Formats: sequence, structure tokens, C-alpha cells
Amino acid sequence: MTQSLKQQYPKYADTHKIDLLRAKQYSRLDEGGHVYLDYTGAGLYADSQLKDHFHLLEEHVFGNPHSYNPTSSKATELVEKARQYILEFFNASADEYVCIFTANASSALKLVGEAYPFGAGCRYLLTFDNHNSVNGIREYANAKGASVMYLPVVLPDLRVDESRMHEEFSRLNHGCFNLFAYPAQSNFSGVHHPLEWIDLAHENGWDVLLDVAAFVPTNFLDLSKHHPDFVPISFYKMFGYPTGVGVLIARKETLSKLSRSWFAGGTTSVASVRGNKFYPADAPFKFEDGTVNFLNIPAVEIGLHHLQEVGYKNIHNRVECLTGFLLDQMQSLKHANGQLLIQIYGPLTTEKRGGTIALNFFNSDGEIIPKNLLESEANQRKISIRMGFFCNPGAGEVALNISTDELASCFTRPVYAERISDQDFQRCIDPKASGAVRVSLGLVSNQADVMAFLDFARFFLD
Repeated sequence: MTQSLKQQYPKYADTHKIDLLRAKQYSRLDEGGHVYLDYTGAGLYADSQLKDHFHLLEEHVFGNPHSYNPTSSKATELVEKARQYILEFFNASADEYVCIFTANASSALKLVGEAYPFGAGCRYLLTFDNHNSVNGIREYANAKGASVMYLPVVLPDLRVDESRMHEEFSRLNHGCFNLFAYPAQSNFSGVHHPLEWIDLAHENGWDVLLDVAAFVPTNFLDLSKHHPDFVPISFYKMFGYPTGVGVLIARKETLSKLSRSWFAGGTTSVASVRGNKFYPADAPFKFEDGTVNFLNIPAVEIGLHHLQEVGYKNIHNRVECLTGFLLDQMQSLKHANGQLLIQIYGPLTTEKRGGTIALNFFNSDGEIIPKNLLESEANQRKISIRMGFFCNPGAGEVALNISTDELASCFTRPVYAERISDQDFQRCIDPKASGAVRVSLGLVSNQADVMAFLDFARFFLD
């Protein structure tokens, strides 16, 4: 007889506080019949976050912070309070780190890419397993004459070939600037890449960009223990609300290397038209373009307080238990002829992985079940899952074994010289180009969510 979740994963019972929280603060999920399994796409907000933020807006009058009048001063006070609290939340010393407000993690990454001092002989080293917003920095590196190198991930677990990484770390121009970028948690496979690489890269003369977007919703990042140079964050990934606010947490020492060839309102101490001169403001303000999102920034501190109240230990243990149970159950689903219903891309246990799972469904003949059929059935059941490559083409191409030759057969066709659509790509590499199915667990996931997905999966048996 199959063991129950609580029998297999006893720690789950210790997270009962989250069930009470879900009933009180996230009741719209169950009242609406929703099965939310897209936490890597976006977190969910608690009712209390909205109430606390709206109460703040109702009670005060806030003006543009770039002034010293009463309403501007009040806005400035709350923005700077949130800035300080964000550093405290991640145990980041204000002597070492600065917190720069951005629109989201992608804009934080763009900031690094456009301002990092790449040049001829410099290197940009990154893993196959990266979000496109990290991949996109390669265009800045290429434009400035730097070389770009990808470290492969290896099947079946989609972890990095560390021997190659050590080789590449030793290959650098010491008279140049070199940047290494990787995710703490894969947004494709859920793999946890070691944070110890940060120190190793530093020892070899590299700056480190650590993408934590998929990691920090369920894992604590301690910046007093690990010291990456650049940490981009989107807060809606952590606790759902507000959208449109992110940060770049950057080491002051490394930030001093960055240079921008552009200025705007708020980024200067003095700017002159007749004098044809400007003086950049000090960090963080020199990197914040125009007026920051001063009405929503206070909601970030509210959201961080909410996470602290729930407790990272509770969140992590719950997600780990549910992920382990789901992985176990999916591997047991077989058609009558013994063919596996589901192939999982990435680790099959909870060791060094998070609650993000990429997979595909196969029929009894071993053929991929079309995504439109899966999506239609999931939508009817109000199950929110995601399909595609999840802005992570490197991990997806390795997982689905899409070769360089197959890609070249598409990208070199004259008709696709300027543009190729999703539909065109799928016609080129069908059915692999449709990508994978992603199930991701988070803050208030529960056993009912997992059982609903397993019931959905069984629908496609035979």
C-alpha cells in the first residue's frame, strides 16, 4: 500500500501553521476552486498585505521623493526605511552592500549588463541553465569585445559539469574584468546550484552575479555568509504583491567598477544644459532611473515582514515535503504496457533541489502528449501550471535533447533571417520545440494541490 504524505515526510505535519494561514489569508484560492502550481512564475499575496498597504496609503499623503516638502519627505522616509530593511532581511551589511530599486529582476540585470566594464579580452561566463534576462547580458559583452562562454549542464539531473567550471575559472585575463553568472535555483528544473561557487569564483578573480529569483521565495539567502557581487530580485516572485518593484543588491566595491553613459532625473547631483556637464549622484541613486516606485516600495517591507512571520523554515520544509511526495507519485504512474506517463527533467529526489519541476507527458506509444490537450484539461480543472521553456532555453534544449544542428536548421533558413515565431519554431523542431510542463510549489501549497495535479495526470493514462 502506498504511504501517505505524512508517513513518507513526517516534517510536513510540523508545517500545519501554513494551512491555518491559507484558510485565513488566502481563502480566495479554495473559494474559487483554484489549484495554483505556478509559484515560480509569481508568488501569491496575503489579504493582510493589501490591507496594511492600503491603510498606509489612506492614512498619509505622499509626494515625489525628489524634494524636501512634507509629502516628499514622508515618501523618502518610507523608501529609505524599506531600503534598509531589505538589506537587513538578507543579512547584508550596509558597509558592504547597497540596495538599488529597479522595476524587477530583469531591469536589475540590464543595469549590470549595460554598465559592467566588459572589454576586449574580458570574459562573461555563465551556465546553460539561466534565465533569458541573464543570457541577454551576453549582447552587452559581445558589443564591447568580450568573449562569452557557456558551462554545460549534464543529464539526467541537469547539474553543471564542475570540472569544466574549474577549467574556465582558471582561464581569464587578470588585467581585465570578468563576470560569472548563475542561478541559485533553476527556474526550469529546480536544481540548487552551490552557493560555494561564489567564493571559488572570487578566489580566481571573477565577479559573481547570482540570480536568486527562483530561490528566495522558499530559501533564505544569507549575504553575511555568501557574498555575490550582484543579486537581482523581483519581489512579486517572493510574496505576490506588489508587482513593478525589484532591487539590485550590489557589493559597493564591485559596483564602483560600473559606469553608465546616460543620466536621468534622480541619477545626478548636478546637471547643466548651458554648461554641458553633469555630476552623477552617489550609489544607489546614480543607478535608479527617474522616480522610484515610491507608493509601492513600502509594500515590499510589508511583504518581507509577512514572510518572516510565516518563517522560512516552515515554507522550505513544506515545499520540500510536497515536492518529494509529488516526485515519488509521478514516477509511479505507468500505462498498462509499462510505459511511464511522465518524464521528469532534473533531480528525482529532494536532494539539492527546490519545488520547481519540469516534465512532459507521454502516451503509451512513448510519444509526447500535445501541450494544447494538457492545457485544455488543466484549465477546465482550474489548475494553473506553465508550459514552454520558461525563458530558460539552455536548460530546455539540454533536457529535450535539441541539438545544435537542429537549431541551425531553423535559424539559418533565409525566411527566418529577421524573425521566427513560436509556431515557426515548433514546425522546425516538432514536438520538442513545445518545451515542457512546469509545476512549481510555494508559500501556501498544500496536499490537496498535489493530489489535484496527480488526479489530472491520471486522466492521461492509456
